[in-house]
Parts: sequence; C-alpha cells; structure tokens
Amino acid sequence: MDQKELANFLRRRRELLQPAEVGLAEGARRRTPGLRRHEVAQLAGMSPDYYIRLEQARGPQPSPQMLAALARALRLTVDERNHLFHLAGHPAPPSYGVDEHVSPGLLRLLDALTDLPAMVISDLGVILVQNPLGVALLGEHTTRTGLARSFVYRWFTEPAARELYPPEDRDRQGEIQVADLRAAVAMRPADPFARRLVAALRAESPEFAALWDRHDVAVRRSDRKRIVHPTVGIIDIDCEVLATARQDQHLLVFTPRPGTDAAGRLDLLKVVGRQNLTAP
Repeated sequence: MDQKELANFLRRRRELLQPAEVGLAEGARRRTPGLRRHEVAQLAGMSPDYYIRLEQARGPQPSPQMLAALARALRLTVDERNHLFHLAGHPAPPSYGVDEHVSPGLLRLLDALTDLPAMVISDLGVILVQNPLGVALLGEHTTRTGLARSFVYRWFTEPAARELYPPEDRDRQGEIQVADLRAAVAMRPADPFARRLVAALRAESPEFAALWDRHDVAVRRSDRKRIVHPTVGIIDIDCEVLATARQDQHLLVFTPRPGTDAAGRLDLLKVVGRQNLTAP
C-alpha cells in the first residue's frame, strides 16, 4: 500500500469534483475547490475521521468494499478505480462477476433524479446504489454480503423480502425475477457468482427450482409494481429500466402510475423519507 500516493490521488480527485456533479447543493461560498472531505465521506458511507486519515496518509488499508464505495463517491472511471485499488495494495476487481463499479454517467443520472425513487442494480439482482427516495420507498439494500447481496436470492430465501409487494402480486414477481435471471446467467457462462447463486437457490428453494426448470426467459425492460410502504400504504408505480451497453447494470426509475393516487403518495413519501434520513 502506497499511503502517500493514495492520499494525493484521493485529494486530487476530490478537488476536481463539483457538488452539482454528485447531486449536492453548492451551499455557502467554498474556500477550497471541489468537495469537502466530509461530503466524500458521506457519499461513501464512511466516517469523516476515517476519510481524513486516508487523505493524511495515516489511515489503515481500506478494504475492497470501502474502495468500491470511494470510487462511486468520487465518480471514478474504470481506469481510475483500478488505479485506486492498486495504490491501496489490492488487485483491481476482475472483469467478470458483479462489478461494484457504477459508471460516472449512470451515477450522474441517478443524482439528477431528486424527485423520483431510483437505483442502480446489476443483472444478477445486486442493488449497487440507491438515491434517498429509493431508500425511502424500498429500504436500504446495499449493505448485504455474500449471496444475500442479490435481491433474487433474498426473495426466495427470506420471507421478509416479499413484504414489499401485496400477497396477490408475489407469484408474478417471482416469475419475472427468475425469467430475468435466466437471461442474465446465460450472458455470464464463466461467472462464479452467477453459478453459485443459481446452485444455492435450486438447493434452498423448491419454488425457485420449479420456476427455473420452466426455462422461461424475459429481459425486464419495464414493469408495473405495487409497493407496500409501511407509512404511506400501497403505491402503484411504473418501473422504467435503462441498461448499460453491456446489459450488466440497470438504472431503475420508479414513476407514479397515471390514473392512480401514487403521485400524492410519493409526495408524502418525500416528506417521510426526509424525516427518516434526518432522525437520530
């Protein structure tokens, strides 16, 4: 680990990044260019003290998960992300599997969606990043580890995952997820995470095994959902999907379905979400 070069790289990337590029307000006049240290820490989900020590070349070696979070927070390109890993003494993430790195362009789109819930999810169901309204609508889904990082895995192994949908919608949602997963796995023939995911699901869920053996294939490009929120009730929304060129990551945007009361419920969710995010 090259602490000095890592510190210099982090500081330079932070100084080049403007608040508007990460969805932050400009605020009061800034005495130094770029983002403040505590803003980078907030975007990366780490303590300000931890990040400050990294920039002062006196912090511990960051984990790969922490480096992935920093790469997203600083809107690094793939080459810059790989350089960050090398400076921290880790190999760059492999080109296969669930790539933790979200492109800066996709993140800018996510940052611009301040009035609609949105998130970036992999084709294997791993939710990589959510905007604040996305968290308010669906809960926080980016902190899980192992196979449980995939929402598809949790859907068939954790009953609580299904509480997001009304009971009468759950069979359809399960069918959609399996058909979409089959299409994704076929595009990842050498991906160990994809193989382990399917093998574990077949072993642990007879329901998944039965659906998998049907060989239904359907890439999800849009969807209609009814989300059960514990405070504002059932929200009838349309889900629009924007895929990357490699089809391995998708930006999901949730909009109120016309002809329903979803717009009013989302407006209420904005208030509820802000209260929850600012609560102690």
